[in-house]
Amino acid sequence: MELRLLRSFIAAAEDGNISKAAARLSVTQPALSRQIKTLEDDLGVALLERGAHSFSLTPSGELLLREGRALIERADALEQRVKASAKAQTLRVGYSPSLTAGILSPAMEAFSQLHPKARVELSDLSSLEMVEGLQKGTLDVIVTVPPGKVVPDIAWITVQQQAWRVAVPRQHPLVNKATLTPQDLNDQRLVVYNQREYPDYWAGISAWFKSQGINARIASECDGVTSLISAVEAGLGIALVVERIACLIPERIVLKPLKPQPASVCIAAGMLERQSRDKVLAVFVEELKRAGEVDHRRSSE
Repeated sequence: MELRLLRSFIAAAEDGNISKAAARLSVTQPALSRQIKTLEDDLGVALLERGAHSFSLTPSGELLLREGRALIERADALEQRVKASAKAQTLRVGYSPSLTAGILSPAMEAFSQLHPKARVELSDLSSLEMVEGLQKGTLDVIVTVPPGKVVPDIAWITVQQQAWRVAVPRQHPLVNKATLTPQDLNDQRLVVYNQREYPDYWAGISAWFKSQGINARIASECDGVTSLISAVEAGLGIALVVERIACLIPERIVLKPLKPQPASVCIAAGMLERQSRDKVLAVFVEELKRAGEVDHRRSSE
């Protein structure tokens, strides 16, 4: 059964008039009538009960109309997916290495297998820079902690929840404790991300310090995970970091559990709402979610 003939039959059945359907399809009335007759011959059943000036659907015609609509919808959807997979689309991704360790690489690998012609461009940015990149149109998707305040036109999809750890240099007295408490951090020299580029990180830990009665002594403000790790390794202080940063930590730093600790960190993929229907982008985000789930199960084992 040719889809072209099925489309012609559906148009005629929906309009209830051969002339109107022919005009809508930009064909002549005799041509449309021949197409429907060809479809009837192919199927070996009558689809229309023809009168002098009108027609009605036979039971077979009613069945074909109902099921044919669904078939055409699936065919159209398949066509769009095939076309999308063939496009050499470029996805511009903003990310933070400290938040996406164990997630981004497997997601990109799985995505490239599904869309081998698509390119992924990565930009290591601060949270503020990522949000600004989305708003300016220089990024397609970002992987970070959603801002505390609502940002218009940005949709967020949770990828993973991560717990906190304390990064401690091996020569620090706290390295001998198996688990740290909030009071262990009191009056300690702290290495943190800077307030301008990581306002939500700063606001979150500041509020937690206050709730726990911790006197925060800021020893160093860093512009990214590399400088933060370097500052801790140099002995400038200890740092609150997410647990999956472990793969980036050198031997001279130890990650210590913290109990009780601040609320877990929500890692999410953010995109402009108008791009949320982009099929290739949706596949990439789905692979991020899947990688986040696998990584979480692995870390829990």
